[in-house]
Amino acid sequence: MAVQQLTPAPDATVPAWAAAKDLPAGRVMEAADAVVVQVPPGVLPSGSIDLPGLVGQQLAVALRKGQLLADSQFVGPGLLAGSPPGSAAVPLRMADPASIQLISPGQLVNVVLTSGDAYGKAAAPRLLASAVPVLWTSAQGGRAGQWLDAGETDGLMVVAADRDQARQLAGASTQGKLFFVLVRAKAG
Repeated sequence: MAVQQLTPAPDATVPAWAAAKDLPAGRVMEAADAVVVQVPPGVLPSGSIDLPGLVGQQLAVALRKGQLLADSQFVGPGLLAGSPPGSAAVPLRMADPASIQLISPGQLVNVVLTSGDAYGKAAAPRLLASAVPVLWTSAQGGRAGQWLDAGETDGLMVVAADRDQARQLAGASTQGKLFFVLVRAKAG
């Protein structure tokens, strides 16, 4: 009875899903990629999801073994988690598909349009969006999925844009060639 009195009660925990091993961005989740762990209730991330919701989802970011899983880590609507209200995920096709290998989700880019006139003269490059965060790229293991053929993902990236930027970016690749410039986040 004395031991029972001196032993502290165990802390309350709740089940959560975590990465069973290091997982690369672009991986399509399988049941074996996640394990149940017990965590204090305050540690559970908002947007956490259960195993049935994980299987078949594509990772937008790389995960470390033991990292708790949440919807913002997967390709889909959760990618905009934390973005200002009214933000849109805008797909862009870069003129140089190989350049996509230089960027990763989370980096900020300026998107620039180059075009020419009817006589083949180059027009001045135009900045379409400034410091937009990259949400997903085809270089991070992006798979074609149900809407795109394998070759159609080359040079593709998705950025988070506000309404005005989204309006500028939507369909911009039909007006000329799109390029990106890596930019540094402003110090807060």
